[in-house]
Amino acid sequence: MTLRIGNASGFYGDRFDAMREMLTGGELDVLTGDYLAELTMLILGRDRLKDPGAGYARTFLRQLEECLGLAHDRGVRIVTNAGGLNPAGLADAVRDLAARLGVPVRVAHVEGDDLTRAHPGSLAAHAYLGGFGIAACLRAGAEVVITGRVTDAALVSGPAAAHFGWQPDAYDRLAGAVVAGHVLECGAQATGGNYAFFGDLEPRRLRRPGFPLAELHEDGTAVITKHPGTGGVVDVGTVTAQLLYETGGARYAGPDVTARLDTVRLTQDGPDRVRIEGVRGEAPPPELKVGRNRLGGFRNEVTFVLTGLDIEDKAALVRAQMTDALAKSPPADTRWDLVRTDRPDAPTEETASALLRLVVRDQDPEAVGRTLSGAAVELALASYPGFHVLAPPGKGAPYGVFEDVYVPHGAVDHVAVLHDGRRVPVPPAHDTLVLDEAPQPPLPEPLAPTGPTRRAPLGRVAGARSGDKGGNANVGVWARTDDVWQWLAPTLTVGLFRELLPETAELPVTRHVLPNLRALNFVVEGILGEGVAAQHRFDPQAKALGEWLRSRHLDIPEALL
Repeated sequence: MTLRIGNASGFYGDRFDAMREMLTGGELDVLTGDYLAELTMLILGRDRLKDPGAGYARTFLRQLEECLGLAHDRGVRIVTNAGGLNPAGLADAVRDLAARLGVPVRVAHVEGDDLTRAHPGSLAAHAYLGGFGIAACLRAGAEVVITGRVTDAALVSGPAAAHFGWQPDAYDRLAGAVVAGHVLECGAQATGGNYAFFGDLEPRRLRRPGFPLAELHEDGTAVITKHPGTGGVVDVGTVTAQLLYETGGARYAGPDVTARLDTVRLTQDGPDRVRIEGVRGEAPPPELKVGRNRLGGFRNEVTFVLTGLDIEDKAALVRAQMTDALAKSPPADTRWDLVRTDRPDAPTEETASALLRLVVRDQDPEAVGRTLSGAAVELALASYPGFHVLAPPGKGAPYGVFEDVYVPHGAVDHVAVLHDGRRVPVPPAHDTLVLDEAPQPPLPEPLAPTGPTRRAPLGRVAGARSGDKGGNANVGVWARTDDVWQWLAPTLTVGLFRELLPETAELPVTRHVLPNLRALNFVVEGILGEGVAAQHRFDPQAKALGEWLRSRHLDIPEALL
């Protein structure tokens, strides 16, 4: 009764030929594709403004043109959220494609997530649905299921519920599938991609990591693996890293179930095989998350190159000159960042240069467009020695704002639209649970004194992975051995975290302890401003926040190094 579910996409723009690789590389029952993210919904919303028939991931349709017959011949069902803002439109496009290719395929889709009309001023407002609409489509015989905004893990939990006959109260089993789905959702991140300890892996295996798959069982346990002969690595470390990605506390809440991440147990089950077991589930929270995207205004930027001596003074001069030039009509928001990429006595001009970045935002495109570009260009012969910019500023570009809001389960009309046109309502969660933060588990016994310490980067002994959730970011930090965990857990407090990452010093930071994973998860509120589309900081999705933390030096017992 094993159900083999693979993944062929972690984002809109992922490796195009992954779908074919997964269909030809080994046995599969279901192939999923995750194309949606907070920024993607904004992009698709702007597409739909230009063309009401758009709003879905066109890449998926092109991939399917090559692979639909292959999937049909092999009996592999395809489940994807590539429908984006227009799942019905993509379902029709797939039917047209199947007719043109002569492939007899049953296509269904899921509706109900679109709440844009109820949120005036939003470009797109979509509830995160669960997996039971997908399950209804599959149970009725669909071979391709198209969804809009469902949770990423629903692409796995839905097929698992259909295959094993799980009911909505099978919380432990559903939670196990949600955890497996969370591991699969970002594609090659589970097989060595973006892995903190990549230097320990065989380099040639990382040049083209394969995509992951899960072997799911009726009791909710799973094994994460990949097709034989594909690149990359699946081990406890790569799976741990992905489990920590874009999560918060021990309770990982979703529309169908709340998975307790503090119950997850990982064990190596052979080469490129990691077993996930012990996952406990609880009822979902009483409300559904809604991702609301709106246009926030217009932004522009210019980067001044400062070379050689007197970097700070040069920066002060051009900053004062630009402030004076913009004084008559100053942008609503102005941000300066001086990045010291220069070094003394540098052997090349580039390594002798620092970058001064100016970012402006305003509701008026003129305030961040011609006004800014004119002020910057007019300084070309009247500012600091060596004046030049990386590129002249152009017109102001629109930027988006992402917001989380919540609605009761009953506020959405979750519907499975079957391949024969029947519409099957998906009832909302019957039992819900108001979630408090899970009690903090006891910390391990502190590492016994083991001799001298040495100043060294945290990353020499700990891994990290970070990501974004709206305006917040998380940094998951884990230890690979028990003795490192005994040192890490009592050492890396919120206070030390703020000290190591000064950008977080004035922001709310919460630490969550996950002993089974030998991990700490830090949630930093507000560090990303209004979300990735607003491009609030240099790393707008906090992708490298964890690597910055790993690069920071502190006193580490020499025995651990």
